[in-house]
Amino acid sequence: MKLLIKQLSFFLLILVHSLSKAQTDRPVLDIMLNNYQYPYDVNYLNLKSQGEEIKMAYMDVTSQNPNGHTVLLLHGKNFNGAYWKTTIQALNTAGYRVVVPDQIGFGKSSKPTDYQFSFQQLAENTKSLLDKLGVDKVRLLGHSMGGMLASRFALMYPETVEKLILENPIGLEDWKLVAPYASIDQNFQMELKADYTTTKEYQSRFYYDNKWKLEYDEWVYLLTGWTKAKDYHKVALVNAKTSDMIFTQPVVYEFQYIKTPTLLIIGTRDRTAIGKANVKDPNVAAKMGLYQHLGKETQQKIKGSKLVELDNVGHLPHIEAFDRFIQPLVSFLKD
Repeated sequence: MKLLIKQLSFFLLILVHSLSKAQTDRPVLDIMLNNYQYPYDVNYLNLKSQGEEIKMAYMDVTSQNPNGHTVLLLHGKNFNGAYWKTTIQALNTAGYRVVVPDQIGFGKSSKPTDYQFSFQQLAENTKSLLDKLGVDKVRLLGHSMGGMLASRFALMYPETVEKLILENPIGLEDWKLVAPYASIDQNFQMELKADYTTTKEYQSRFYYDNKWKLEYDEWVYLLTGWTKAKDYHKVALVNAKTSDMIFTQPVVYEFQYIKTPTLLIIGTRDRTAIGKANVKDPNVAAKMGLYQHLGKETQQKIKGSKLVELDNVGHLPHIEAFDRFIQPLVSFLKD
């Protein structure tokens, strides 16, 4: 029996090593992800913004049985539109047209290094996309950073947003009150060191409670597959600037002004908190990113909002627990 256990352990080590090597041996991605295929056709909106000619990638997926409504999906910072694949499929089946942009600086969109990133600017870019598509009303779902952006968008364009869904949004607390500031230069140096192993370790710890599944590897690859590209430094600088945007532009103080019907879908095991690693007092750090409390607190701030808590689920309910995520989403989206 002991021999069998040793053999099995050795086999598992070889398997894990092989799978990890398979990931790192995948093709180097260019910084526009031209050599990575998204689940649906990608189009581009040409923008002139802050004196630059840039382009915003998006998927616009219509339903074969349209119900007349459009859902706008906003991705998180460590992701892009591709990770919405199963959500798009389910919403299309339910009759929704689904519009999924890559924000400027992310995914297949431009990476302008001289850009001043703000949630107001990203919201304005997104509104320009809807205007191009002739969409005047949306049901808006934002995840993680996309939840911060969705909140800003709903405040700027309340006449456009029929319903608002926030899936494990970040920014539910003001981290800069307790965490020391990390400059763009500091974040840039950190981003230059990013690789598959460190990124996977971070996501496994904070997103999935160290319960890793092979399908999660795809999202690590999309985030790190371009680290060996010759112009990766552009991505690293944009990442540093968007991290600064997230840390310095909290929306937590404005939730009280949201009038749109709102649903919070919260995986309560989530512990995401920007700057937590830089907090020297472990007692303070331990109180950051406690989504089992933050969800309830946010519901109280957004008048009339509904809260669905998913126990034993982390930062990505639509990836980790799709069946539990999609049911309350589709139910809320209905008239």
